[in-house]
Amino acid sequence: MRRYTKYTRITVFSGMALLFAIISSCSDDEPLLDTTPKITLKEITPTTVVQFTDSISLVIEYEDGDGDVGFWNPDSLALTVHDLRLANPDYFYVRPLTPDSNALAITGTIRIAIRNTFLLGNGDSETTRYEIKLKDRAGHWSNVVTTPEVVITR
Repeated sequence: MRRYTKYTRITVFSGMALLFAIISSCSDDEPLLDTTPKITLKEITPTTVVQFTDSISLVIEYEDGDGDVGFWNPDSLALTVHDLRLANPDYFYVRPLTPDSNALAITGTIRIAIRNTFLLGNGDSETTRYEIKLKDRAGHWSNVVTTPEVVITR
């Protein structure tokens, strides 16, 4: 009976030592994502459009260390797309990308459709660029990304 107890203790102790070794080998060396959103432009198509006819598709990639991108209230606008020919940007709604009150590091893509692009002047074509930025629920604005030139024709 004593041998059984002795071996049981050794087994339990060995199991605890193994568990401790596994836990202590986990490190915090993995870099955490920043809690300020970061975006990159992945795609813009097409780069030549006919006014009032063609739509422009933008794809941005985002990452956020605490996952608080997007809002529950659809009146809270989190994404700006600024046609640099105009004084003010257009604002877009972004739905929450994580459950409420959960701080999760997230990455992903957002596709934006820009419709009804038009010429401002009387010419047959114009060029423009778009600046895009993203805001999280903490009020942090991402970096600004700028598109290549887009040609708008009649």
